[in-house]
This record gives sequence, C-alpha cells and structure tokens, in this order.
Amino acid sequence: MKTFSMTHAGIRRETNQDYMYTSETAVGSLPNLFLVADGMGGHAAGDYASRFTVEKIVEYIRTSRTMGPVALMKEAIGEANRRLLKEASEDLGKAGMGTTIVAATVEGNKLYTANVGDSRLYVLNQEGITQITRDHSLVEEMVRLGEMDKSEAKDHPDKNIITRAIGVTPEVSVDFFETILEPEDIVLMCSDGLSNMIEDEEIWNIVLEQKDIVGTAEKLVDTANQNGGKDNITVVLIEPFAMEV
Repeated sequence: MKTFSMTHAGIRRETNQDYMYTSETAVGSLPNLFLVADGMGGHAAGDYASRFTVEKIVEYIRTSRTMGPVALMKEAIGEANRRLLKEASEDLGKAGMGTTIVAATVEGNKLYTANVGDSRLYVLNQEGITQITRDHSLVEEMVRLGEMDKSEAKDHPDKNIITRAIGVTPEVSVDFFETILEPEDIVLMCSDGLSNMIEDEEIWNIVLEQKDIVGTAEKLVDTANQNGGKDNITVVLIEPFAMEV
C-alpha cells in the first residue's frame, strides 16, 4: 500500500477547517484507517469540530473490542457525534458547530467506507472515476428526487447546504459502502473544496496523467486553487496494492 495526503486552506480562506488522519498500519482491529473531515460553524468552531471528531473516532477505534469494520466505524462515528454535541452544548462559542466525515479502511481486496455530509470517496482506474459515497446535501437530495438535474446542481447557490453532519442531532445516520477493489484501483478521499472546484472527469485525467501519488495530490490541489480555491482543500490518495520500493 502507498498513500499520500495533503491539505490547503485554499486562496479565499484564512483558516483551514479541514482535518485528516491517515494510517497505513493497524489502528485497533482495523488494518489501516483514513479519515477526512470538513468542519463548519464559525472559524474557531469549525476547526475544533473537525479535529475533535477525527481524534475521537481514532481513539474509539484504537481501544474498542468491537470486531468488523462496519460495526466499528458505526460505533466510533456515533460516539464522536455524541461527544461533539456535548461539547457544543457546554460552550456558547462552539454552538452550532459540526463537521462532515468520510472514513475508509482496506481489508484485503475490500474497501469499507462510511460517510456523513458531502466529503467524498472515489475509486479511479483506467476505465474511469466512480464516486462511492453519496453527498448528503440539499441539492443532491433534489437531484435524487428528480427536482433538479446535475448541470443545475453544479452551480446552485445552495449547493453547500448539507442535510447530515456530525454534531447536529443526538443520533446521526451514517451511510456505509463495501467495494471490491481491483489491482490498479486508486482511492481518492477529499473535502468539497476539491470536488466543487474540479469536475470528476478532470480529476480522473489528472490522476491518470501523473506518475506518482505525491505529484497527483499536488496537481489536484494546485488545480483546485487555479479554478478559484474558494474553500479548504484536502486530498488523501491510496494505492491499495502498490508495493513500496
């Protein structure tokens, strides 16, 4: 396995409310763990929410005796949600804070993914790019209901309104996905600072054109900034079957 990750505030934001965690080695009963969170709720609170949530998920997974990636991620995200909500209730300066989360682990040839909000996970290969996660956003719900088409959704003024987040309600609904990986697959996790600035097809082209994942990550972030850099940008790239040289 080879991985590389990076985050950038973007060119329009003074602070970076994104937070990520990557471990190619075991965390608790999971063989590896990757997390991307995009905080919201005032610049200090958004910062706090994303970092706190990621840290609490890692802490729970590291110490839990629960077996099975789906059950473990569900419990960990639920616990982080409850603890973040408690933090917000005890500090007026953090009222209304929340965060997205996308979590992933690779076991053999299976990729297990969990998500809340609109941070994404894609699988890319020579054939194309596939978004595995589903955005929990107002415009995406409208697209799914047939009330709006994809082209309208792209530039809709409400596209940043999310319908699910960590730290908002006592119980959080988490989506889970199990994906069979092929030998040449590359996994990309990102915040919406990337996916809102670069079309999926362009992301795919950049990944195919670059020679290594370090250059790929740098090119993705640079392109997002060249296209406007309106939000914080976080990229995690995973080559599950690559051999370290």
